[in-house]
Amino acid sequence: MSIPYSIRMFLPDGDPDGLRLIEKSNWTGLGVVFSRSGYKDALKREEFQRTGVYVLVGTSEESSLPTIYIGEGDPVRPRLDSHYVKKDFWTWGVHFVTSNQSLNKAHVKYLESRLIKLAKDAKQCNLDNSNDSSKPTLSEADVADMESFIQDMLKVFPLIGLSVFEKPDQTRGARELLHIKAKGIKAKGYETSRGFVVLKGSEAVTEEVPSIHQYLTNLRTDLVKKGVLEGRNGHYVFTEDYIFSSPSTAAGVILGRSSNGRTCWKSPNGMNLKAIQTANTMEG
Repeated sequence: MSIPYSIRMFLPDGDPDGLRLIEKSNWTGLGVVFSRSGYKDALKREEFQRTGVYVLVGTSEESSLPTIYIGEGDPVRPRLDSHYVKKDFWTWGVHFVTSNQSLNKAHVKYLESRLIKLAKDAKQCNLDNSNDSSKPTLSEADVADMESFIQDMLKVFPLIGLSVFEKPDQTRGARELLHIKAKGIKAKGYETSRGFVVLKGSEAVTEEVPSIHQYLTNLRTDLVKKGVLEGRNGHYVFTEDYIFSSPSTAAGVILGRSSNGRTCWKSPNGMNLKAIQTANTMEG
């Protein structure tokens, strides 16, 4: 059962696209979100002089997935200054420190290593990190503290537009399974608050229509490279559960063309997702 919590976001410059300080109830952590364009002004904040872990975020023309770099610093500023000069891909970033400065070098090395592992497992982004980060040896108590810290970070990330660290929830509960049957392939999935999950074993066409949006072509290529889609018997097969940003994106990847997921995904009795949602609204 999910436990309610509150998030406090403070905009010291009064700019919603500028610097943001993020705190969570009952957590000593502090998230600092900054843009590349406002980076030099953001450095006036003393939070950049603390020990922490950071994520830089950007895009590339060749991929539909975001590109991220995960790092740590003791303090974070020298590392971020270096990336500001040497790494061109990122447009914004976030770093996490603590209000009581309780993080040390070993702590943030552990956080860095765990975040890299989570990002690789989720396959929702392209990692700019060239190597894995070695996990330091921590006491049992410190490991427990850092794992708790990560869980709080994971609750903050989606609220700042970064959903690349978590795989689909394996406990579906009573969610209704929907399906697509077309062009000789079958796929199953379900809708969640985070997006639309396509289940392992679902199939997708290999051929794309000429009018397919470049975004879908890039995404399909990304999923093949990451091993999420594997060619078998003339079509693709999902090797694991995978979450998409919307039912339409999921349907587009499966069908090889731009698709309206609200009408493509159907229940076992033939009712499409749009009709299901309309009926649920009427019942409510």
